[in-house]
Amino acid sequence: MVSALGSECSAEVTTGTAAAGAPYWLENITHQGMAPYAPDPSTYQVFRNVKDYGATGDGTTDDTAAINAAIYTGDRCGGGNCSSSTTTPALVYFPAGTYLVSSAIQAYYYTALIGDARTPPTLLAAANFTGMAVIDADPYGANGANWYVNQDNFYRSVRNLVIDLTQMPASATATGIHWQVSQSTSLVNVVVNMSTEEGNNHQGLFMEDGSGGFMGDIVFNGGKYGIWVGNQQFTVRNITVNNANTAIYGLWSWGWTYQRVTINNCQIGFDLLTGGLSNADQTVGAEAIIDAVVTNTPIFIQTSSASNGTLAGSLVLNNIQLNNVPTAVSENGTTILEGGTMTIDSWGQGNVYAGTDGNGTFTQGDIYSAYKAPSLLDSSGMIFGKGHPQYINYAVDQIMSVKSQGAVGDGVTDDTDAINAVFSKYAGCYIIFFDAGVYKVTGTINVPAGSQIVGEAWSVIMGGGSYFNDMANPQPVVQVGAVGSVGVAEISDIVFTTQGPTAGAIVLEWNVHEPAGQQGACGMWDSHIRLGGAMGTNLQTAECPAGSVNTTACAASFLGIHLTSGSTAYLEGTWVWLADHDMDGTDQLTLFSGRGILSQSAGPVWMMGTSEHHVLYQYSLVGASDHYMGLIQTETPYFQPDPAPPAPFNITSTYSDPTYENGMNMAWALWVESSTDVIIFGAGHYSFFQNYGQDCLANNTCQTQIVNTDSSSSVTIYSLSTVGTTYQLSVEQNGIINWADNIDGFASTVTVWSPSS
Repeated sequence: MVSALGSECSAEVTTGTAAAGAPYWLENITHQGMAPYAPDPSTYQVFRNVKDYGATGDGTTDDTAAINAAIYTGDRCGGGNCSSSTTTPALVYFPAGTYLVSSAIQAYYYTALIGDARTPPTLLAAANFTGMAVIDADPYGANGANWYVNQDNFYRSVRNLVIDLTQMPASATATGIHWQVSQSTSLVNVVVNMSTEEGNNHQGLFMEDGSGGFMGDIVFNGGKYGIWVGNQQFTVRNITVNNANTAIYGLWSWGWTYQRVTINNCQIGFDLLTGGLSNADQTVGAEAIIDAVVTNTPIFIQTSSASNGTLAGSLVLNNIQLNNVPTAVSENGTTILEGGTMTIDSWGQGNVYAGTDGNGTFTQGDIYSAYKAPSLLDSSGMIFGKGHPQYINYAVDQIMSVKSQGAVGDGVTDDTDAINAVFSKYAGCYIIFFDAGVYKVTGTINVPAGSQIVGEAWSVIMGGGSYFNDMANPQPVVQVGAVGSVGVAEISDIVFTTQGPTAGAIVLEWNVHEPAGQQGACGMWDSHIRLGGAMGTNLQTAECPAGSVNTTACAASFLGIHLTSGSTAYLEGTWVWLADHDMDGTDQLTLFSGRGILSQSAGPVWMMGTSEHHVLYQYSLVGASDHYMGLIQTETPYFQPDPAPPAPFNITSTYSDPTYENGMNMAWALWVESSTDVIIFGAGHYSFFQNYGQDCLANNTCQTQIVNTDSSSSVTIYSLSTVGTTYQLSVEQNGIINWADNIDGFASTVTVWSPSS
């Protein structure tokens, strides 16, 4: 059934009522968010309008200093003297206008840069612009070191902005965004305009390192490069590059997934540096591209090294539509796949495996084409995608603040009743706005079907107390939809966490099912599970230092996300992280979370995200069907096998927990059981430690197995990259694929594994 509206609602609201020409609702709502752990919460401002700091947006006044003041004011984490912090979030807002900048906008840690979504403002680089990029997410200091540790550069977003480099000389090395970032980051609704002169040196995005991450709905016009990237792993959805020399240059990676790529009138689509077969000379490892449309571009993909019949960079192409593209794939100047005007169904370069045969076949040609459940596809036959909801045409009076209705968000006050009352009264007829803050709850928050929720600079909902601390009787902190409910459910810009010990916390139980004909109506965007490692959680260095054996005090959750059997879900940029280090310090932690993501959903489910450090598994699919997942990235807990799973938790059939046989004494990255029509398009599963030691990395013995499927499931895995693991894939807990046969740099890569050939 479709859930009823809130008690104060007379009718469901499905369209906005903002007047023509009115600014985005975020600009004019009452801003009462707080940062309860800031040095002075009473004076610290989370929301900052750049015009309040002196920016004009008139296109002629230099607004650089004013914009940077809006970012750094308030004793925030930046300048190279702070590696990370959870205490001083900021949402820096740009009203409509053109903001002239002469040097970099320096994006401090835990910062969202958001423009007017109705009329996206322009950041115009002055002709004499100096600096690395118009927006710099990880500046280099005078000593040549970055401000932040690249693989820990979390919690930042850029949204609704146009970056214009066209006033700079074509010969200048001009960059729109320097985006050396990691997880819980996003670029959304961003356009970069560059020179189209022949031989220009402009590039839209530059990324040399990091451990990402997600970005989507971005456009690059002109330039030498649309984007120039190197990162451990990333998922990119809906990227368009027009009139660049090279649309996408790849320097290095362990794995990348590109979903829905549009390339128009470029000389080269993808230019990939390949051939490196060790950590010392890492190049592009596993590149997976699905649903691309390439037009009037001489070469779609160019790699730098010839494979010569062996793995030298894995490549997967799926549903690629070429329009006047003479060469589809070229390696070291030699065409290996002719183009034209055509569609590439499923083509790959690399080692191909099937079933229980441990002998792979190097393939440079057509590869297994997985069945795609119709529920996962849009009307064009591509994997469905849905951008971050922003409620662009909604008016201020259609937004309901939880603070205005009595919630406090100070990290101390119990806000359970106040928040539940808001949903009970207003779900379905207002956008529910969680003003910035930390909302402590001691009982389950019930989010009915029909709810649409927006946070402010990652507002935090934190479950704590005895109700969540019985692992024999786990309880949801937040329940999205009652069992059997049908309706819209949208959540964006929220962090879900716990205040330990909470051994019985199911952080997010997801029951809601999308209404008929409303594909992707139930989802989360830029919303994350973060367990420990942050102020207020009681799960930081003081309580749970690395090597701690206090399993009672340092229990953070029973389960991160549970997608129940009747649910559907679209999860984009969702990071389910048990902290391995203290974000308000630098020390490693030993924390315990039982399970990452459990999906028992019959689908459709789309996942673009990661899950790390949980005790039993990072992803478990049991009785699941119609799932698309890409790119899923995991890390095994650093303390294992001391204790080995399931300790300190217990195996329970109620949650279909996996077993550990044949010497398996570490967490599963991916466990698949009794599941059908699952497509995994990019996976990076890493095991770096044994009890915090790394001697095991040299011979990939940190754990024996990492991915397991039973023999009855239909799951296809493309671009599977593993680190530190002897067997990359197992069937019925018997190791099948050995890492040594698939060396692809630091990682080993399986181009495709299917249950049958």
